[in-house]
Amino acid sequence: MTVLSAKAVNRATLARQLLIERSDLSPTDAIARLAGMQGQEPKHPYVGLWTRLQGFDDEQLTSAVQDREVVRATLYRGTLHLVTAKDYLRFRTTLSPVLESGLKLLGDRAEGLEPEKVVAAARKILAKEPLTFTEVRDALQQQFPAANDRALGFCTRMLVPLVMFPVDTRWGWSANAKFTPAEDWLGAKIRRSAVPEELVIRYLEAFGPATPADFQTWSGLPKAKVLFDQVELEEFTDENGRTLYDVQSGPRPDPDTPVPVRFLPEFDNLLLAHAKRERIIADEHRPAVFTKNLRIKSTYLVDGLVAGLWTAEKKRGVATLTLTPFGRTLKRTATELEREGTALLGFLEPDAKTHEVVTAGG
Repeated sequence: MTVLSAKAVNRATLARQLLIERSDLSPTDAIARLAGMQGQEPKHPYVGLWTRLQGFDDEQLTSAVQDREVVRATLYRGTLHLVTAKDYLRFRTTLSPVLESGLKLLGDRAEGLEPEKVVAAARKILAKEPLTFTEVRDALQQQFPAANDRALGFCTRMLVPLVMFPVDTRWGWSANAKFTPAEDWLGAKIRRSAVPEELVIRYLEAFGPATPADFQTWSGLPKAKVLFDQVELEEFTDENGRTLYDVQSGPRPDPDTPVPVRFLPEFDNLLLAHAKRERIIADEHRPAVFTKNLRIKSTYLVDGLVAGLWTAEKKRGVATLTLTPFGRTLKRTATELEREGTALLGFLEPDAKTHEVVTAGG
Protein backbone atom coordinates (compact mmCIF):
# COMPACT_ATOMS: atom_id res chain seq x y z
CA MET A 1 0.00 0.00 0.00
CA THR A 2 1.38 3.41 -0.98
CA VAL A 3 2.57 5.52 1.94
CA LEU A 4 1.70 9.22 1.79
CA SER A 5 4.05 11.54 3.63
CA ALA A 6 2.66 14.22 5.91
CA LYS A 7 3.50 16.80 3.29
CA ALA A 8 1.76 14.78 0.56
CA VAL A 9 -1.41 14.62 2.67
CA ASN A 10 -1.16 18.34 3.34
CA ARG A 11 -0.79 19.24 -0.33
CA ALA A 12 -3.64 16.94 -1.38
CA THR A 13 -5.99 18.60 1.11
CA LEU A 14 -4.89 22.13 0.23
CA ALA A 15 -5.43 21.46 -3.49
CA ARG A 16 -9.02 20.41 -2.86
CA GLN A 17 -9.55 23.37 -0.56
CA LEU A 18 -8.44 25.77 -3.33
CA LEU A 19 -5.54 26.98 -1.21
CA ILE A 20 -2.55 26.19 -3.42
CA GLU A 21 -3.68 28.60 -6.09
CA ARG A 22 -6.74 30.77 -6.31
CA SER A 23 -9.54 29.35 -8.44
CA ASP A 24 -11.66 31.02 -11.09
CA LEU A 25 -14.78 29.18 -9.92
CA SER A 26 -17.94 31.12 -9.12
CA PRO A 27 -18.80 31.39 -5.40
CA THR A 28 -21.63 28.89 -5.83
CA ASP A 29 -19.40 26.36 -7.59
CA ALA A 30 -16.63 26.91 -5.05
CA ILE A 31 -18.98 26.27 -2.13
CA ALA A 32 -20.10 23.08 -3.85
CA ARG A 33 -16.46 22.04 -4.37
CA LEU A 34 -15.77 22.67 -0.68
CA ALA A 35 -18.89 20.69 0.35
CA GLY A 36 -20.02 23.77 2.25
CA MET A 37 -18.37 26.38 4.46
CA GLN A 38 -18.68 26.88 8.19
CA GLY A 39 -20.98 29.83 8.81
CA GLN A 40 -21.49 30.58 12.51
CA GLU A 41 -21.03 34.26 11.73
CA PRO A 42 -21.90 35.78 8.35
CA LYS A 43 -18.56 37.43 7.50
CA HIS A 44 -16.34 34.37 7.78
CA PRO A 45 -17.36 32.55 4.57
CA TYR A 46 -16.79 35.78 2.63
CA VAL A 47 -13.20 35.87 3.88
CA GLY A 48 -12.82 32.17 3.17
CA LEU A 49 -13.87 32.70 -0.43
CA TRP A 50 -11.68 35.78 -0.82
CA THR A 51 -8.63 33.71 0.07
CA ARG A 52 -9.61 30.93 -2.35
CA LEU A 53 -10.99 32.70 -5.45
CA GLN A 54 -9.52 35.03 -8.03
CA GLY A 55 -10.97 38.53 -7.98
CA PHE A 56 -13.64 37.64 -5.43
CA ASP A 57 -16.04 40.44 -4.57
CA ASP A 58 -18.42 40.15 -1.62
CA GLU A 59 -21.36 41.14 -3.81
CA GLN A 60 -20.87 37.94 -5.82
CA LEU A 61 -21.71 35.80 -2.80
CA THR A 62 -24.48 38.12 -1.64
CA SER A 63 -26.08 37.87 -5.10
CA ALA A 64 -25.83 34.06 -5.03
CA VAL A 65 -27.64 34.05 -1.68
CA GLN A 66 -30.32 36.47 -2.85
CA ASP A 67 -30.77 34.40 -6.02
CA ARG A 68 -31.29 31.36 -3.75
CA GLU A 69 -28.34 29.45 -5.18
CA VAL A 70 -26.68 29.38 -1.74
CA VAL A 71 -28.23 29.12 1.72
CA ARG A 72 -27.06 29.50 5.29
CA ALA A 73 -28.58 26.79 7.42
CA THR A 74 -28.04 24.28 10.23
CA LEU A 75 -26.48 21.16 8.74
CA TYR A 76 -23.17 19.36 9.42
CA ARG A 77 -22.63 18.60 13.11
CA GLY A 78 -25.77 20.61 13.85
CA THR A 79 -23.91 23.88 13.16
CA LEU A 80 -24.55 26.71 10.73
CA HIS A 81 -23.04 26.24 7.28
CA LEU A 82 -23.12 27.97 3.94
CA VAL A 83 -24.05 25.37 1.31
CA THR A 84 -25.49 25.37 -2.16
CA ALA A 85 -29.26 25.08 -2.38
CA LYS A 86 -28.78 21.87 -4.38
CA ASP A 87 -26.65 20.29 -1.67
CA TYR A 88 -28.99 21.36 1.12
CA LEU A 89 -31.96 19.76 -0.59
CA ARG A 90 -29.99 16.61 -1.37
CA PHE A 91 -28.26 16.01 1.97
CA ARG A 92 -30.61 17.43 4.63
CA THR A 93 -32.32 14.05 5.09
CA THR A 94 -28.97 12.24 5.14
CA LEU A 95 -27.91 14.42 8.07
CA SER A 96 -31.24 14.24 9.92
CA PRO A 97 -29.93 11.63 12.41
CA VAL A 98 -27.17 14.04 13.43
CA LEU A 99 -29.65 16.84 14.00
CA GLU A 100 -32.12 14.63 15.85
CA SER A 101 -29.41 13.30 18.16
CA GLY A 102 -28.57 16.90 19.03
CA LEU A 103 -31.63 17.00 21.26
CA LYS A 104 -29.70 14.88 23.76
CA LEU A 105 -27.66 17.98 24.53
CA LEU A 106 -30.71 19.53 26.16
CA GLY A 107 -30.48 17.22 29.18
CA ASP A 108 -32.93 18.21 31.92
CA ARG A 109 -34.19 21.14 29.83
CA ALA A 110 -35.97 18.62 27.59
CA GLU A 111 -38.35 17.68 30.40
CA GLY A 112 -41.94 17.91 29.13
CA LEU A 113 -40.81 18.53 25.55
CA GLU A 114 -42.88 16.77 22.87
CA PRO A 115 -40.79 17.16 19.70
CA GLU A 116 -43.46 16.09 17.20
CA LYS A 117 -45.96 18.61 18.54
CA VAL A 118 -43.33 21.35 18.71
CA VAL A 119 -42.25 20.70 15.11
CA ALA A 120 -45.84 20.85 13.86
CA ALA A 121 -46.46 24.10 15.73
CA ALA A 122 -43.18 25.65 14.60
CA ARG A 123 -43.86 24.80 10.96
CA LYS A 124 -47.24 26.50 11.19
CA ILE A 125 -45.78 29.61 12.86
CA LEU A 126 -42.91 29.98 10.38
CA ALA A 127 -45.12 29.40 7.35
CA LYS A 128 -46.63 32.84 7.94
CA GLU A 129 -43.43 34.92 7.82
CA PRO A 130 -39.67 34.74 8.55
CA LEU A 131 -38.94 35.05 12.27
CA THR A 132 -35.95 35.33 14.57
CA PHE A 133 -35.50 32.51 17.05
CA THR A 134 -36.48 34.83 19.87
CA GLU A 135 -39.81 35.34 18.10
CA VAL A 136 -40.13 31.60 17.43
CA ARG A 137 -39.49 30.77 21.09
CA ASP A 138 -41.97 33.38 22.30
CA ALA A 139 -44.68 32.06 19.98
CA LEU A 140 -44.02 28.44 20.97
CA GLN A 141 -43.94 29.30 24.67
CA GLN A 142 -47.54 30.48 24.41
CA GLN A 143 -48.55 27.03 23.13
CA PHE A 144 -46.22 25.02 25.40
CA PRO A 145 -45.96 27.07 28.62
CA ALA A 146 -44.56 24.18 30.64
CA ALA A 147 -41.62 23.59 28.31
CA ASN A 148 -38.25 25.32 28.53
CA ASP A 149 -38.15 28.13 26.01
CA ARG A 150 -34.56 27.36 24.95
CA ALA A 151 -35.51 23.72 24.43
CA LEU A 152 -38.39 24.80 22.22
CA GLY A 153 -36.07 26.90 20.07
CA PHE A 154 -33.36 24.24 19.88
CA CYS A 155 -35.89 21.58 18.93
CA THR A 156 -37.10 23.80 16.09
CA ARG A 157 -33.57 24.55 14.91
CA MET A 158 -32.61 20.86 14.79
CA LEU A 159 -35.78 19.28 13.46
CA VAL A 160 -37.40 21.83 11.14
CA PRO A 161 -35.54 22.42 7.83
CA LEU A 162 -34.94 26.17 7.89
CA VAL A 163 -32.66 28.63 6.12
CA MET A 164 -31.59 32.04 7.31
CA PHE A 165 -33.42 34.91 5.64
CA PRO A 166 -30.90 37.28 4.00
CA VAL A 167 -31.02 41.06 4.28
CA ASP A 168 -29.46 43.87 2.30
CA THR A 169 -26.23 44.28 4.28
CA ARG A 170 -22.64 43.77 3.24
CA TRP A 171 -22.24 40.33 4.78
CA GLY A 172 -25.69 39.12 3.80
CA TRP A 173 -27.33 38.62 7.19
CA SER A 174 -28.08 40.65 10.29
CA ALA A 175 -26.68 39.62 13.68
CA ASN A 176 -30.10 38.40 14.79
CA ALA A 177 -31.19 36.87 11.51
CA LYS A 178 -34.64 35.56 10.72
CA PHE A 179 -35.37 32.02 9.58
CA THR A 180 -37.79 30.70 7.00
CA PRO A 181 -38.81 27.19 5.83
CA ALA A 182 -36.22 25.86 3.40
CA GLU A 183 -38.64 24.30 0.94
CA ASP A 184 -40.70 27.47 0.74
CA TRP A 185 -37.61 29.63 0.20
CA LEU A 186 -36.14 27.35 -2.44
CA GLY A 187 -39.38 26.35 -4.13
CA ALA A 188 -38.26 22.71 -4.13
CA LYS A 189 -38.64 19.61 -2.00
CA ILE A 190 -35.96 18.07 0.18
CA ARG A 191 -34.84 14.64 -1.00
CA ARG A 192 -36.64 12.14 1.23
CA SER A 193 -34.15 9.26 0.99
CA ALA A 194 -30.70 9.39 2.55
CA VAL A 195 -27.55 9.18 0.39
CA PRO A 196 -24.72 8.85 2.94
CA GLU A 197 -22.37 7.08 0.53
CA GLU A 198 -22.62 10.06 -1.83
CA LEU A 199 -21.76 12.36 1.07
CA VAL A 200 -18.63 10.27 1.73
CA ILE A 201 -17.49 10.93 -1.84
CA ARG A 202 -18.20 14.65 -1.58
CA TYR A 203 -16.27 14.80 1.68
CA LEU A 204 -13.20 13.11 0.21
CA GLU A 205 -13.34 15.34 -2.85
CA ALA A 206 -13.14 18.33 -0.51
CA PHE A 207 -10.97 17.09 2.37
CA GLY A 208 -9.33 13.80 1.40
CA PRO A 209 -7.44 11.62 1.62
CA ALA A 210 -8.96 10.87 5.02
CA THR A 211 -10.17 8.28 7.49
CA PRO A 212 -13.72 7.29 8.43
CA ALA A 213 -13.11 9.03 11.76
CA ASP A 214 -12.31 12.22 9.86
CA PHE A 215 -15.58 12.00 7.95
CA GLN A 216 -17.46 11.36 11.17
CA THR A 217 -15.84 14.41 12.79
CA TRP A 218 -16.87 16.61 9.85
CA SER A 219 -20.39 15.31 9.25
CA GLY A 220 -21.43 14.05 12.67
CA LEU A 221 -22.69 10.79 11.13
CA PRO A 222 -21.81 7.68 13.17
CA LYS A 223 -20.53 4.29 11.94
CA ALA A 224 -18.59 5.92 9.13
CA LYS A 225 -16.39 2.86 8.46
CA VAL A 226 -19.46 0.95 7.24
CA LEU A 227 -20.20 3.74 4.77
CA PHE A 228 -16.62 3.80 3.50
CA ASP A 229 -16.75 0.04 2.93
CA GLN A 230 -19.74 0.52 0.64
CA VAL A 231 -17.88 2.93 -1.68
CA GLU A 232 -15.14 2.00 -4.13
CA LEU A 233 -12.17 3.99 -2.89
CA GLU A 234 -8.40 4.02 -3.17
CA GLU A 235 -6.43 3.19 -0.03
CA PHE A 236 -3.16 4.65 1.23
CA THR A 237 -1.19 4.62 4.47
CA ASP A 238 0.04 7.70 6.28
CA GLU A 239 3.35 7.95 8.15
CA ASN A 240 1.63 6.78 11.36
CA GLY A 241 0.29 3.61 9.75
CA ARG A 242 -3.32 4.80 9.49
CA THR A 243 -5.30 3.80 6.42
CA LEU A 244 -6.40 6.79 4.37
CA TYR A 245 -9.19 6.54 1.81
CA ASP A 246 -9.61 8.66 -1.27
CA VAL A 247 -11.61 9.05 -4.44
CA GLN A 248 -9.79 7.90 -7.55
CA SER A 249 -9.97 11.34 -9.14
CA GLY A 250 -8.69 13.21 -6.09
CA PRO A 251 -5.74 15.54 -6.79
CA ARG A 252 -2.53 14.53 -5.03
CA PRO A 253 0.11 17.11 -6.00
CA ASP A 254 3.83 16.65 -5.62
CA PRO A 255 4.64 17.08 -1.89
CA ASP A 256 7.16 19.76 -2.81
CA THR A 257 4.55 21.90 -4.58
CA PRO A 258 5.06 25.46 -3.29
CA VAL A 259 2.17 26.99 -1.35
CA PRO A 260 1.74 30.76 -0.88
CA VAL A 261 0.77 32.24 2.45
CA ARG A 262 -2.98 32.11 2.99
CA PHE A 263 -5.27 33.84 5.50
CA LEU A 264 -8.14 31.76 6.92
CA PRO A 265 -11.16 33.19 8.74
CA GLU A 266 -12.49 32.08 12.09
CA PHE A 267 -14.11 28.64 12.04
CA ASP A 268 -12.65 27.70 8.66
CA ASN A 269 -13.61 24.11 7.87
CA LEU A 270 -10.02 23.26 7.01
CA LEU A 271 -9.36 23.25 10.77
CA LEU A 272 -12.52 21.36 11.68
CA ALA A 273 -12.88 18.60 9.10
CA HIS A 274 -10.52 15.94 10.48
CA ALA A 275 -10.28 13.96 13.71
CA LYS A 276 -6.48 14.24 13.55
CA ARG A 277 -5.49 17.74 12.43
CA GLU A 278 -1.73 17.50 12.16
CA ARG A 279 -2.02 17.73 8.39
CA ILE A 280 -2.73 21.45 8.83
CA ILE A 281 -1.80 22.43 12.40
CA ALA A 282 0.83 21.13 14.81
CA ASP A 283 -0.57 19.82 18.09
CA GLU A 284 1.39 22.35 20.15
CA HIS A 285 -0.37 25.23 18.38
CA ARG A 286 -3.91 23.96 18.79
CA PRO A 287 -4.56 25.51 22.24
CA ALA A 288 -3.84 28.96 20.81
CA VAL A 289 -6.36 28.46 17.99
CA PHE A 290 -9.15 26.38 19.56
CA THR A 291 -10.41 28.35 22.56
CA LYS A 292 -12.16 27.01 25.65
CA ASN A 293 -15.35 28.87 24.69
CA LEU A 294 -15.42 26.89 21.41
CA ARG A 295 -14.19 29.58 19.06
CA ILE A 296 -11.66 28.86 16.34
CA LYS A 297 -9.51 31.91 15.75
CA SER A 298 -8.45 33.39 12.42
CA THR A 299 -5.15 31.87 11.28
CA TYR A 300 -2.63 32.16 8.50
CA LEU A 301 -0.75 29.41 6.69
CA VAL A 302 2.94 29.35 5.81
CA ASP A 303 4.08 26.47 3.61
CA GLY A 304 0.63 24.97 4.05
CA LEU A 305 0.61 24.84 7.85
CA VAL A 306 -0.91 27.13 10.49
CA ALA A 307 1.88 29.49 11.48
CA GLY A 308 0.06 32.18 13.46
CA LEU A 309 -3.08 34.19 14.20
CA TRP A 310 -4.43 37.39 12.72
CA THR A 311 -6.94 40.04 13.70
CA ALA A 312 -8.18 43.11 11.85
CA GLU A 313 -9.67 46.39 13.07
CA LYS A 314 -10.30 49.90 11.83
CA LYS A 315 -9.85 53.01 13.95
CA ARG A 316 -10.05 56.60 12.74
CA GLY A 317 -9.75 55.55 9.12
CA VAL A 318 -6.74 53.28 9.67
CA ALA A 319 -7.24 49.56 9.04
CA THR A 320 -4.72 47.38 10.85
CA LEU A 321 -4.00 43.68 10.43
CA THR A 322 -2.14 42.31 13.43
CA LEU A 323 -0.17 39.08 13.04
CA THR A 324 0.73 36.86 15.98
CA PRO A 325 3.28 34.32 14.74
CA PHE A 326 3.88 31.04 16.55
CA GLY A 327 7.59 31.14 15.82
CA ARG A 328 10.29 32.91 13.89
CA THR A 329 9.21 34.42 10.57
CA LEU A 330 11.65 34.40 7.68
CA LYS A 331 12.19 37.76 6.00
CA ARG A 332 10.80 36.59 2.64
CA THR A 333 7.75 35.14 4.44
CA ALA A 334 7.20 38.43 6.27
CA THR A 335 7.24 40.24 2.94
CA GLU A 336 4.70 37.81 1.51
CA LEU A 337 2.48 38.11 4.59
CA GLU A 338 2.55 41.90 4.36
CA ARG A 339 1.59 41.83 0.69
CA GLU A 340 -1.24 39.33 1.15
CA GLY A 341 -2.34 40.92 4.43
CA THR A 342 -2.60 44.34 2.82
CA ALA A 343 -4.79 42.85 0.10
CA LEU A 344 -6.97 41.23 2.77
CA LEU A 345 -7.38 44.58 4.55
CA GLY A 346 -8.38 46.13 1.23
CA PHE A 347 -11.16 43.56 1.01
CA LEU A 348 -12.28 43.87 4.63
CA GLU A 349 -12.03 47.65 4.95
CA PRO A 350 -12.20 49.15 1.45
CA ASP A 351 -13.09 52.60 2.80
CA ALA A 352 -10.09 52.87 5.12
CA LYS A 353 -7.66 55.69 4.35
CA THR A 354 -4.64 53.59 5.33
CA HIS A 355 -3.91 49.86 5.54
CA GLU A 356 -1.20 48.60 7.87
CA VAL A 357 0.13 45.12 8.63
CA VAL A 358 1.90 44.82 11.99
CA THR A 359 3.30 42.00 14.09
CA ALA A 360 2.25 41.65 17.74
CA GLY A 361 5.19 42.56 19.97
CA GLY A 362 7.16 43.66 16.92
